[in-house]
Amino acid sequence: MTARESDTTARQRIADALRDDPATASELSASVGVSVSSVYGHLQHVARTVHGEDGEQFLVAPPECNHCGFTAFDDPVNYPSRCPECRSESIEEAVFKIE
Repeated sequence: MTARESDTTARQRIADALRDDPATASELSASVGVSVSSVYGHLQHVARTVHGEDGEQFLVAPPECNHCGFTAFDDPVNYPSRCPECRSESIEEAVFKIE
């Protein structure tokens, strides 16, 4: 961890990473150094705090079922365990971005 990273919170590092490039929760977990489940909790907070701040938007490309293509999940800032349509557990992760 660099000196800059030690001075910022995990949420700040996640938000900064999403301002640079789109990323999945797994990618953010690896780059920020927190568990994937923690990343989802932080993302929910980041989504609330970024909305409208300096004209920024928290964007989500929703998770997608690899089997049937379903994308209308109830909460895109969460990792679904299976598809509600076909019950497949092969789900592509959501991609997050701050613009």
